[in-house]
Amino acid sequence: MHESSPWDCITVPGADFNVRQLAGERAVPCFWGRDSSGACLFIVELQGNHADQYRKAAVAVNGIDVDLRGSDRGMQRLVLSLERQIDRDLFEGLCNTLAAALEHATDSASSLAVSLAHIRRWKTFMSGCSQHLSAEEVRGLFAEIIFLMELIDRMTSISSAVEAWLGPERSHQDFIFGNTAVEVKSLSGAERSTIRISSEDQLESLNDALFLRIYRLSDLPGSVDARSLNEIVAAVQARLGEADAVEAFDRKLVAHGYAPLPEYDEPRLVVSEVRSYRVNDGFPRLMRSQLPTGIAGVAYDIRLESIVPYECNGVAVFGDG
Repeated sequence: MHESSPWDCITVPGADFNVRQLAGERAVPCFWGRDSSGACLFIVELQGNHADQYRKAAVAVNGIDVDLRGSDRGMQRLVLSLERQIDRDLFEGLCNTLAAALEHATDSASSLAVSLAHIRRWKTFMSGCSQHLSAEEVRGLFAEIIFLMELIDRMTSISSAVEAWLGPERSHQDFIFGNTAVEVKSLSGAERSTIRISSEDQLESLNDALFLRIYRLSDLPGSVDARSLNEIVAAVQARLGEADAVEAFDRKLVAHGYAPLPEYDEPRLVVSEVRSYRVNDGFPRLMRSQLPTGIAGVAYDIRLESIVPYECNGVAVFGDG
């Protein structure tokens, strides 16, 4: 669990709930809270009566109780209660994304609409089997999302770009679009110049073109261009716009083992170098079709110096040159 959370400094009341207001400018006040049972709460305070709007758009989420409660001051409160303490770090991450989104709402009605839309998306994360990603896995996922953003820029259909991301679905290559397959790798700024190929299928494809795309990532928290994994995920979600594309993207994140946990606010990474290689005849690789009978489960390293002759212009990866 994250070392500290917004609920740590809120005492458990004998009745009702205790709250602490979130900082920041919003059309409606938002609060962290604890109720008399000790449950962690997130509360959105709304002016007026929004019962009809709530009934039309309410959604049930595994692990979170969602309730619209009235008060005697002409207000209503949207109260989100965490049912299992084991999900506390995930709940905190989800509430933080909601709090950020509410900064763009203009009134109580739009704040409720934003809240319910986010809660609907939370179903994917709360029902998925999220795990704590290692530092290497964080960098790998960060690199794949960087490539996805580049693909979104070049494809006419945002949904098609998301559909092309097949890495979370255990495809042999991370991306397949048109008749092109792309395997994405990441290197940390301090790593030696080798990449790990995790199977005998990763650099073999039935597509006409196969590319290896390598991102060198540096942990530079002071850089204006630095972003955390959580930040880059939020940036993609904001760009997608279409509900179906956002839902598909979220499903792929869950399949990757990701959830918006506070621990992924670090490291803050910068892409310091990008290199692209065309994988064709002569490229140093092991392929299932050429392995001796009985050999399987192969993993190996490739020295980058050995594939310099296969380096190509990055735009070639997208069919532009």
